[in-house]
Amino acid sequence: MTQEKTIQKSVSFRGVGLHTGKMIHLRLIPAEKGEGIVFVRKDMGYAMIPADPAHVIPSQFSTIIEAEGATVQTVEHLLAAVSALGIDNLRIELDGPEIPAMDGSAAPFIQLLLEAGTVEQSKSRSFIEILKPIRVSEQDKSITVRPGSSFEISLKIDFDHAVISKQSYRYFHSQSAFIEEIASARTFGFLKDIEALKAQGLAMGGSLDNAVVIGKDTVLNAQGLRFPDEFVRHKVLDLIGDISLLGMPILGRIEANCSGHKLHAELIQEIMKNKKAWRIVNAASCYKKRTPVYTRPIFQTIAATA
Repeated sequence: MTQEKTIQKSVSFRGVGLHTGKMIHLRLIPAEKGEGIVFVRKDMGYAMIPADPAHVIPSQFSTIIEAEGATVQTVEHLLAAVSALGIDNLRIELDGPEIPAMDGSAAPFIQLLLEAGTVEQSKSRSFIEILKPIRVSEQDKSITVRPGSSFEISLKIDFDHAVISKQSYRYFHSQSAFIEEIASARTFGFLKDIEALKAQGLAMGGSLDNAVVIGKDTVLNAQGLRFPDEFVRHKVLDLIGDISLLGMPILGRIEANCSGHKLHAELIQEIMKNKKAWRIVNAASCYKKRTPVYTRPIFQTIAATA
């Protein structure tokens, strides 16, 4: 895993955006080495939006990126799949403002990317090695990244609802772990909040087909949950997708308590500000020194500049 990767062939799909409710056609296209992950709004003059820290817009209910007056919303599930498969360079063309929700998880994106296949490129990968702890917090929510020899996440959630209550998950990142443990965990919401969200122009495309909906005392989806702790697993999925917007995979441990998209965006900006707390390391030299870490893939997206 010392070289950058892209996909072997283009793949496309269409679906409804979770928040906009719009039908979106999206195409994943191979990209040249060093290009990184770039979203392209075909319907807005092919405006290009790099998936990097400079273009992240803090948002409570999904992750949004913006450039050239164009935005793309709800990018986290697709980016989580892209990063989990170690894809560095990818062009994502779409004809609307939001990534299709699919089934509310990253599993459909994983399937499409596996169908496309991957190919190594003639450019060495780089990683962000965390040297000192970096923390952001807001009231009872917090997220900290600490030094570590690989990428791992410890995440806790606490909802005042009997169906969820307190859940925690410790995740050690690899391609197989993501596919088996995290990818199929779906986004979720409460039935009582739906009308208020729609009044804000959100959840316009939400349904039992693309989200876990929680009623007063039960899950309303006929087939129930995919995991007993599907809620916290999905939060891990969101965090993997959001943190990939740093532009390089992290060598470090993330500890999150009740965090969400807005706090993830704040962590990204805090990391970029604290340049003495991390360094960029070359993949080839890391691989030689840390062979046990790279026997399984860790995630990677766009190559950022320090």
